[in-house]
Amino acid sequence: MASEVRKAFGHCEKAIFVREYIAMTDWFARPVLHVTDVAASLRFYVDRLGFTSPWRYDEDGRVYVAQVERQGCALILADTWPEKIGKGLMFISLNVEPQTREAAVAALDALRAELEAKGVAVKEGSWGYRLLVVDDPDGNQLFFNYPNETVSG
Repeated sequence: MASEVRKAFGHCEKAIFVREYIAMTDWFARPVLHVTDVAASLRFYVDRLGFTSPWRYDEDGRVYVAQVERQGCALILADTWPEKIGKGLMFISLNVEPQTREAAVAALDALRAELEAKGVAVKEGSWGYRLLVVDDPDGNQLFFNYPNETVSG
Protein backbone atom coordinates (compact mmCIF):
# COMPACT_ATOMS: atom_id res chain seq x y z
CA MET A 1 0.00 0.00 0.00
CA ALA A 2 2.81 2.42 0.81
CA SER A 3 4.09 2.22 -2.76
CA GLU A 4 0.63 3.07 -4.12
CA VAL A 5 0.40 6.04 -1.76
CA ARG A 6 3.88 7.26 -2.72
CA LYS A 7 2.98 6.84 -6.39
CA ALA A 8 -0.25 8.80 -5.98
CA PHE A 9 1.35 11.56 -3.92
CA GLY A 10 4.89 11.44 -5.31
CA HIS A 11 4.54 14.92 -6.76
CA CYS A 12 4.01 16.33 -3.26
CA GLU A 13 7.46 17.12 -1.91
CA LYS A 14 6.16 17.72 1.60
CA ALA A 15 3.99 14.60 1.96
CA ILE A 16 4.60 13.12 5.39
CA PHE A 17 5.05 9.36 5.65
CA VAL A 18 5.09 7.71 9.04
CA ARG A 19 5.64 3.93 9.16
CA GLU A 20 4.79 3.68 5.48
CA TYR A 21 1.44 5.46 5.62
CA ILE A 22 0.20 9.03 5.56
CA ALA A 23 -0.35 10.45 9.02
CA MET A 24 -3.98 11.52 9.42
CA THR A 25 -5.71 13.45 12.17
CA ASP A 26 -9.32 13.82 13.24
CA TRP A 27 -11.03 17.12 12.67
CA PHE A 28 -12.94 18.91 15.40
CA ALA A 29 -15.26 21.49 13.88
CA ARG A 30 -17.02 24.20 15.86
CA PRO A 31 -19.41 26.56 14.13
CA VAL A 32 -19.32 30.23 15.10
CA LEU A 33 -22.56 31.93 16.09
CA HIS A 34 -22.32 35.69 15.85
CA VAL A 35 -23.89 37.53 18.77
CA THR A 36 -24.30 41.11 20.01
CA ASP A 37 -23.04 40.51 23.55
CA VAL A 38 -20.95 37.40 24.26
CA ALA A 39 -21.40 37.66 28.05
CA ALA A 40 -25.20 37.82 27.70
CA SER A 41 -25.16 34.94 25.22
CA LEU A 42 -23.02 32.89 27.60
CA ARG A 43 -25.64 33.38 30.32
CA PHE A 44 -28.36 32.18 27.94
CA TYR A 45 -26.47 29.13 26.67
CA VAL A 46 -25.16 28.11 30.11
CA ASP A 47 -28.01 29.05 32.46
CA ARG A 48 -30.99 28.32 30.20
CA LEU A 49 -29.81 25.79 27.62
CA GLY A 50 -27.57 23.74 29.93
CA PHE A 51 -24.24 24.21 28.12
CA THR A 52 -20.90 24.57 29.88
CA SER A 53 -18.18 27.02 28.87
CA PRO A 54 -14.67 25.53 28.80
CA TRP A 55 -12.97 28.77 27.68
CA ARG A 56 -13.50 32.41 26.85
CA TYR A 57 -11.37 35.32 25.72
CA ASP A 58 -11.73 38.47 27.84
CA GLU A 59 -9.97 41.77 27.46
CA ASP A 60 -10.44 44.76 29.76
CA GLY A 61 -13.42 43.09 31.43
CA ARG A 62 -15.26 42.39 28.16
CA VAL A 63 -15.82 38.93 26.69
CA TYR A 64 -15.09 38.83 22.95
CA VAL A 65 -15.34 35.13 22.18
CA ALA A 66 -16.26 31.98 24.10
CA GLN A 67 -17.00 28.33 23.51
CA VAL A 68 -20.01 26.50 24.89
CA GLU A 69 -20.53 22.74 24.92
CA ARG A 70 -23.27 20.29 25.70
CA GLN A 71 -23.17 16.54 25.13
CA GLY A 72 -20.79 16.67 22.16
CA CYS A 73 -22.21 19.85 20.64
CA ALA A 74 -19.62 22.64 20.71
CA LEU A 75 -20.35 26.20 19.54
CA ILE A 76 -18.25 29.33 19.48
CA LEU A 77 -19.95 32.62 20.35
CA ALA A 78 -18.31 35.76 18.97
CA ASP A 79 -19.08 39.43 18.44
CA THR A 80 -16.39 39.86 15.81
CA TRP A 81 -18.52 40.46 12.70
CA PRO A 82 -21.62 42.57 13.51
CA GLU A 83 -23.08 42.10 10.02
CA LYS A 84 -23.43 38.35 10.71
CA ILE A 85 -25.25 38.63 14.05
CA GLY A 86 -28.33 36.45 14.32
CA LYS A 87 -27.89 34.72 10.97
CA GLY A 88 -26.64 31.39 12.35
CA LEU A 89 -28.42 28.07 12.15
CA MET A 90 -27.28 24.91 13.94
CA PHE A 91 -28.82 21.55 13.02
CA ILE A 92 -28.58 19.19 16.00
CA SER A 93 -29.52 15.51 16.11
CA LEU A 94 -29.82 13.65 19.40
CA ASN A 95 -28.13 10.26 19.50
CA VAL A 96 -30.17 8.00 21.75
CA GLU A 97 -29.96 4.46 23.04
CA PRO A 98 -31.75 2.37 22.07
CA GLN A 99 -31.81 3.78 18.56
CA THR A 100 -35.55 3.73 18.11
CA ARG A 101 -38.01 6.33 16.94
CA GLU A 102 -39.76 6.19 20.29
CA ALA A 103 -36.53 6.80 22.24
CA ALA A 104 -35.63 9.76 20.00
CA VAL A 105 -39.07 11.35 20.40
CA ALA A 106 -38.92 10.80 24.17
CA ALA A 107 -35.47 12.47 24.29
CA LEU A 108 -36.74 15.49 22.34
CA ASP A 109 -39.85 15.73 24.50
CA ALA A 110 -37.64 15.63 27.62
CA LEU A 111 -35.37 18.33 26.16
CA ARG A 112 -38.38 20.49 25.37
CA ALA A 113 -39.70 20.09 28.94
CA GLU A 114 -36.25 20.90 30.39
CA LEU A 115 -35.88 24.06 28.29
CA GLU A 116 -39.42 25.29 28.84
CA ALA A 117 -39.00 24.78 32.61
CA LYS A 118 -36.07 27.23 32.37
CA GLY A 119 -38.17 29.79 30.52
CA VAL A 120 -36.82 29.08 27.04
CA ALA A 121 -39.30 29.64 24.20
CA VAL A 122 -39.43 26.42 22.18
CA LYS A 123 -41.21 26.45 18.84
CA GLU A 124 -42.38 23.83 16.40
CA GLY A 125 -40.74 24.10 13.02
CA SER A 126 -40.38 22.38 9.69
CA TRP A 127 -37.56 21.76 7.27
CA GLY A 128 -39.24 19.05 5.27
CA TYR A 129 -39.86 17.28 8.56
CA ARG A 130 -40.81 18.21 12.09
CA LEU A 131 -38.38 20.28 14.16
CA LEU A 132 -38.04 21.62 17.68
CA VAL A 133 -36.64 25.17 17.27
CA VAL A 134 -34.87 27.37 19.81
CA ASP A 135 -33.88 30.97 19.02
CA ASP A 136 -31.06 32.54 21.00
CA PRO A 137 -31.36 36.21 22.08
CA ASP A 138 -29.83 37.39 18.78
CA GLY A 139 -31.98 35.21 16.52
CA ASN A 140 -29.48 32.42 15.85
CA GLN A 141 -31.45 29.19 15.65
CA LEU A 142 -30.95 25.67 16.97
CA PHE A 143 -32.90 23.05 14.98
CA PHE A 144 -33.51 19.67 16.63
CA ASN A 145 -35.03 17.15 14.26
CA TYR A 146 -37.69 14.61 15.13
CA PRO A 147 -36.93 11.24 13.56
CA ASN A 148 -38.67 10.34 10.33
CA GLU A 149 -41.54 12.73 10.83
CA THR A 150 -42.43 14.61 7.70
CA VAL A 151 -44.68 17.61 7.85
CA SER A 152 -47.54 17.70 5.38
CA GLY A 153 -48.64 20.85 3.65
